[in-house]
Amino acid sequence: MALSLVFSQSSYSQTTMSQVDGVYQTVPEMPVPPGGMDAWVKYLTENLTYPATAKEKGIQGLVVLTFVVREEGKVDSVEVLRGIGGGCDEEAVRLVKNSGIWAPGKIEGKAVPVRMRLPVQFKL
Repeated sequence: MALSLVFSQSSYSQTTMSQVDGVYQTVPEMPVPPGGMDAWVKYLTENLTYPATAKEKGIQGLVVLTFVVREEGKVDSVEVLRGIGGGCDEEAVRLVKNSGIWAPGKIEGKAVPVRMRLPVQFKL
């Protein structure tokens, strides 16, 4: 069983910084998970449970999530952009929802809501 995680973040420039429904897609200071990236990878690795149904059916692949890190660092609006079923989608969502308080994204020192994208690779 393997787990692969990568954040999808665009490079910042004033011409690419965009906002949709009050939520930024990219900002100069992107949100950071509790404890930083090393702690994030450790959290996901230690807390991911490969769903029994997925194991039984040999389901593996990439689940892509999107979520918003709010100004106070809370994670919400977790959605599956691309799922693989077998309980993997729900497991990826559970991990993100329970990830704790993030350092929020910022523009000129001011915390703003930022949409993040997270691919989670499930591999037997």
